[in-house]
Amino acid sequence: MSAIDIHKLADQFTFHQGAPMLFNSGLFLFLFTLFFGVYSLLANTGKPKFIFVILFSFYFYYKSSGFYFLLLVASIIVDFFLAQWIGQSRKYWKRLSLLILSLAANLGMLGYFKYGNLIHEMFSSLAGIQFDPLDIFLPVGISFFTFQSLSYTIDVFRKKLQPLTNFLDYSFFVSFFPQLVAGPIVRAADFFPQIHKPTFVSKAMFGRAVFLICSGLFKKAVISDYISLNFVDRIFDAPTLYSGLENLFGVYGYALQIYCDFSGYSDMAIGLALLLGFRFNDNFDSPYQSKNITEFWKRWHISLSTWLKDYLYISLGGNRKGKFRTYINLMITMLLGGLWHGASLKFVLWGGLHGIALAVHKVIAEIKPFKLPSFAQNIGAAIGVLLTFHFVCFCWIFFRAGTLEVSGQMIEQILYNFRPELFFEFLYGYEKVVLLMAIGYVLHFIPKKFELKVQDQVVRFPLLAKASLVGFTILVVIQIKTAGIHPFIYFQF
Repeated sequence: MSAIDIHKLADQFTFHQGAPMLFNSGLFLFLFTLFFGVYSLLANTGKPKFIFVILFSFYFYYKSSGFYFLLLVASIIVDFFLAQWIGQSRKYWKRLSLLILSLAANLGMLGYFKYGNLIHEMFSSLAGIQFDPLDIFLPVGISFFTFQSLSYTIDVFRKKLQPLTNFLDYSFFVSFFPQLVAGPIVRAADFFPQIHKPTFVSKAMFGRAVFLICSGLFKKAVISDYISLNFVDRIFDAPTLYSGLENLFGVYGYALQIYCDFSGYSDMAIGLALLLGFRFNDNFDSPYQSKNITEFWKRWHISLSTWLKDYLYISLGGNRKGKFRTYINLMITMLLGGLWHGASLKFVLWGGLHGIALAVHKVIAEIKPFKLPSFAQNIGAAIGVLLTFHFVCFCWIFFRAGTLEVSGQMIEQILYNFRPELFFEFLYGYEKVVLLMAIGYVLHFIPKKFELKVQDQVVRFPLLAKASLVGFTILVVIQIKTAGIHPFIYFQF
């Protein structure tokens, strides 16, 4: 029997750049099992439970970003006290000054780590000097916890929320590990009322948690990772080596990949929170079933789209200052929403395209249509879903491609080198990829009521059947995966 290498074992529990803690990793499964055992013992102990969860959450973030977890600590301290002072201040100018400090602290931190090199490159270009990139490490999920913390101080400033007086409560809210690094962005108004309720996980909550964790794991580790590694990445890395047909299916593949990746993470986060007795709002609602682009943004990344609407679009004036200003506010919101995803022109272009589409739909929606018979309405709805899906896919090209040049190459291949005669050869050559894509899209487009029936069935399963479902899902993941564990796409944002 070989001896255990203590140093190698200990190394598994330290930070490694490029290897963040992932819900779909064996290490997380091991640590969460230990955590859940202790949490169950501390469930109704109040302060000990809070301290234990906060410490585990800090460790979870340390495993993702090393000692940059101190940024999370700093954000918590700054916004906790600023919110208290905002709540205590009666003078508007003083409250506004304190809010500006919160905005400066959070957006300044976000700006340096996420956009430091972009700003540096712009100034270097203006000054006519050579651009030498700064060695800046991007902490995982910094965009998520800064937005979450900002929503709290803004709500206190707007007097929609009373500031917390307990530092542990606020630390628990911001650092809570299920949603810490990739959302959903949880609002204080939704989370605070749950903090001091007795920890209780009903049979329905437990069953839904098992369903969400298994479905999220399947979407991420089976569908998203497999089609990414074996097809999508190859197409986007060198689109000119493939026909337009393969490029088109590469775009369809990426649309499914990013949905399964991000919604899979959200499902697991919501499921883990349910196991701990906390409820999060849904973050995705079958977005590719949308009949128009406005509906799409009500179904896609709901926590971010509602955040942008409530804290940016409405702050700019929303639709209260005339039609033209409404369209401008939409464009600004979507351009900044695109920039939120990364310091690159391609994300700004992606956001701008969606902003234009939202504005155009708003114009069309104000035109009163003729009353159509029900069959014509159904046909119109189906056409709307088809057009919306393909517009979103078109925009994903710019989002995913490494450069605008690559985006142009893909579009050119699809338009001028399509080669439909390769269709059956393509199906044969990528049969496993096509099968998983078909499964993914079928599961996405099935009616919501069918999904809820399956979820209810899982809730009614006996405990042994639930455990078997989890075990079977893990077995499928092990059988399908062909390489190491892949980080979630939205970790880079």
